[in-house]
Amino acid sequence: MEKSEMTYAGFWRRFAAYMLDGVIIGFFMNSVYWFVRNQIQLSGGRFDVTESMTNVIFSLLSTIFCWCYFSGLESSPLQATLGKWMVGIYVTDMEGNRIGFGKATGRFFSKIISGIILTVGYWLAGFTEKKQALHDMIAGCLVLRK
Repeated sequence: MEKSEMTYAGFWRRFAAYMLDGVIIGFFMNSVYWFVRNQIQLSGGRFDVTESMTNVIFSLLSTIFCWCYFSGLESSPLQATLGKWMVGIYVTDMEGNRIGFGKATGRFFSKIISGIILTVGYWLAGFTEKKQALHDMIAGCLVLRK
């Protein structure tokens, strides 16, 4: 893709995509949580699982699910999560090519750094030339509009 053909996705479009992804992930994970919780209750006490242990296990499962959701979809031929797809944006490398699962994984875990100090790393997408958030810069990615 020619550099002149690239239209960078701005902060608010990216924010909308992230909110949509949050609704999708939240619905799925809440369904899983209540299903597992009900199964434990229906077991008649055969499982000695404390509330805090359930929360730790669920947090771990949530992290794994989110990693697979974001990294898997962004490295797929779609190049976008469902939220990004709905708002018409997608993830590429710096030349506009599809990224691999490894780069998508680096981008996903770099979001921890973007959010660690009052989400300043995310806000950078509204002020940088290529509309990159900190995690995009770390992973060498762009988010483009279709």
